[in-house]
Amino acid sequence: MALSLKTEHLKRYKDIAQLFVKYGRSDLIKSAGLEGDFDTEGAAVPEGAEELAKALAEDLERRGPTFIKLGQLLSTRPDLLPVPFIEALARLQDKIEPFPFSDVEAIITSELGVRLSKLFREFEKEPIAAASLGQVHRAWLRDGRPVAVKVQRPGIRERIQADMEALEEVAEMLDKRTELGARYQFVSMLHEFRRSLIKELDYRQEARNLTTLRANLVEFDRIVVPAPVDDYTTSRVLTIEFVRGQKITSFNPVVHTELDGAVLAEQLFKAYLRQILIDGFVHADPHPGNVFLTEDDRIALLDLGMVARVTPTMQEKLLQMLLAVSEGRADEAATIAISIGEIREEYFDEAGFRKKVAEMVADNQGASIEQIQVGRTILMVGRLSAESGIRAPSELTMLGKTLLNLDQVGRTLDPTFDPNASIRRNAAELTSERLRRSLSPGNFMASLMELRDFAQRLPARVNRILDMVADNKLKVHVDAIDEKLLMEGFQKVANRITAGLILAALIVGAAMLMRVESSFRILGYPALAMLFFLVAAGGGIFLLADIFLTDYRSGRMKK
Repeated sequence: MALSLKTEHLKRYKDIAQLFVKYGRSDLIKSAGLEGDFDTEGAAVPEGAEELAKALAEDLERRGPTFIKLGQLLSTRPDLLPVPFIEALARLQDKIEPFPFSDVEAIITSELGVRLSKLFREFEKEPIAAASLGQVHRAWLRDGRPVAVKVQRPGIRERIQADMEALEEVAEMLDKRTELGARYQFVSMLHEFRRSLIKELDYRQEARNLTTLRANLVEFDRIVVPAPVDDYTTSRVLTIEFVRGQKITSFNPVVHTELDGAVLAEQLFKAYLRQILIDGFVHADPHPGNVFLTEDDRIALLDLGMVARVTPTMQEKLLQMLLAVSEGRADEAATIAISIGEIREEYFDEAGFRKKVAEMVADNQGASIEQIQVGRTILMVGRLSAESGIRAPSELTMLGKTLLNLDQVGRTLDPTFDPNASIRRNAAELTSERLRRSLSPGNFMASLMELRDFAQRLPARVNRILDMVADNKLKVHVDAIDEKLLMEGFQKVANRITAGLILAALIVGAAMLMRVESSFRILGYPALAMLFFLVAAGGGIFLLADIFLTDYRSGRMKK
């Protein structure tokens, strides 16, 4: 496949080629046949993984909204990038110049069908935040309620569409011409990325996410999720309650001394464990820019454009994984990772994987509270899985990325916060909650309906079985043993028994021949009898040697 020559695509091809060269993957450019097609100047990068990762995050920010969101997607793929890069991209925050107020006014009027002055009593022209997909303005409704109004950037959908076309063309070429592309299927990854972006561009979906999360976290008195104003919300305009506060990482140190940081950190961590392990509906992007400290010392969760959903079965596995890692049970953590991952037999190295996980968990156990990062540990499990031929599920990486951000936020609130201890403290309550939900009236009724169906179908099934027995048509298929190996074992036993019988007959025959007089003697005994004895002795020694040697080899193989 040849690359498109559309003018709007050429700049993106150049950007992609520069990123590959700059960050050590010029081999992909060569394999795809793009070497020399694009200028790749400015490829020098700082030395060291952390500096390199930070430089990549900054480069993606400079290249606009599509690349920023692509970086956030890559932060969920430890099979593609080392952990320092995952950490840098997980905390990627898009900061971009605001667009003119005239565009804001035109978009709101077009979307809501009413002039701005009729909708709001007051509307501030200067935005309080500007990001890649939109910007936020403070306003007051006609009844005096303060609100935050997020307005989508003009032309952003068209720009993302053009960027995605260019990225997909490059991905198709890499999939067809490079070994890395054939292994990781970049086109499939971008299709998933496109679906995520389409959802994030629909602000009505974000409003529904806010409503759902508010209901799920209603019992947490120190957690705030702003409510959407439905009548003032469309696909391009989102209006929510205004939350007074500041970013969690930017409040005054003096405030820190008066803040009950330990309680806030514990409740925030518990709220996210509940989202992941109980509700299955997760605010998937809790970086410091989306977590605010309110004026009444509560935690506000903002920007629910990115959410993740976790199935009940996966929730069980993730809870087991968290407990295994936090308690230092390395072998159990490795077993869980193998059971939930997709194994690629040609690359799978189980022994090596278990050894690496054991070393990593042992290092984590020896770390001080300030050094423990449970999110980083979970991401490392995903990374080691990829290196050993196991593709970890996206839910595991999402858990690691979420906890990675929470590690930073938790320690900002309370420098002595220990995430491992928090997991162990909340494990019993989380498990009890899961059990209570499994015993809910809905699940009980579902079980009764299944029992009813079983009872209704049982007589007919029993009749069919009895009819087959009466007609001698019942067959039982057993595939529990290797029949060929079993028959070979029986044959060896039969051969040994036969050889023993023959040897015994030779000895009995020799004893009887001892009484027969003969002129030909050996050692003073009848020759024929002595020959029988010698043959029997030789055969017996050979049989014993064969038995001992076979048993010895079998024991070595079992060890």
